[in-house]
Amino acid sequence: MRSAPLHLRAALVSLLLLFVVVAAWHAATGGASAPASVSTSLTAEEIEYLRMMGKDPEGAAAKTGGFPAPLAVAEAAWKHLSDPFYDRGPNDKGIGLQLLHSLARVAMGFGLAVLVALPLGFVIGMSPLMRKALDPFVQVLKPISPLAWMPLALYTLKDSNVSGVFVIFICSVWPMLINTAFGVASVKRDWLNVAATLEVSPLRRALRVILPAAAPTILTGMRISMGIAWLVIVAAEMLVGGTGIGYFVWNEWNNLSLPNVIFAILTIGVVGMLLDQLFGLLQRAVTYVE
Repeated sequence: MRSAPLHLRAALVSLLLLFVVVAAWHAATGGASAPASVSTSLTAEEIEYLRMMGKDPEGAAAKTGGFPAPLAVAEAAWKHLSDPFYDRGPNDKGIGLQLLHSLARVAMGFGLAVLVALPLGFVIGMSPLMRKALDPFVQVLKPISPLAWMPLALYTLKDSNVSGVFVIFICSVWPMLINTAFGVASVKRDWLNVAATLEVSPLRRALRVILPAAAPTILTGMRISMGIAWLVIVAAEMLVGGTGIGYFVWNEWNNLSLPNVIFAILTIGVVGMLLDQLFGLLQRAVTYVE
């Protein structure tokens, strides 16, 4: 009950900070409520050329008119959120569809990383020999930027979508692997000794003793991995194109529509926050008090 006032005060402070940021943004952009008029910013020939290229003349006007004001971004947000799942062709899909493509790639790459990192982390955590043998490989591969693998993935896999999934797998596997190995290695010796005294089989010991004890640390690694995966998918989709929130950002920049770019950036942040909160709930659910 005592924490409720603290949460309320924190929410009020957050709202106040948001108001200050929006007010400063509004003042810095001169208080413009909407993009500059197309007729005053672009010639008829330029408007026609942009439409032939599949680009947005209003976005071009916004670009030439300077940095967009908060109201212009709010109008762009309302436009996208009012119909988030439309599909008018390869380069014109709703923000909802773009997010679904990105989330699907992240889910596939993250799922593959779970299938690899958890069993291998158990092996490393339970065997000092394997920990010392595999540590040099982990330390060499872990610092490599996931995007550095993209050219090799594109050349080998011959598919941009599969290459994006591979990059997510690469960036997700290391935090999970390291945290799983650390959690397994940190299980109290007393619990393992009791299991040995009761002659518990290795599989049962792993599932009934080690896994519950290491679960908070494993979920921490998964939470970190998901955060990194959501960061990387945006950059990966900018490189490979096609679909996804990263491609949406790049495509709107090519369309010279800064309000749409800012809206997409805010959307990326909100989705990332929700994913982090989801893993935070899972982590709290498996955390135990001794």
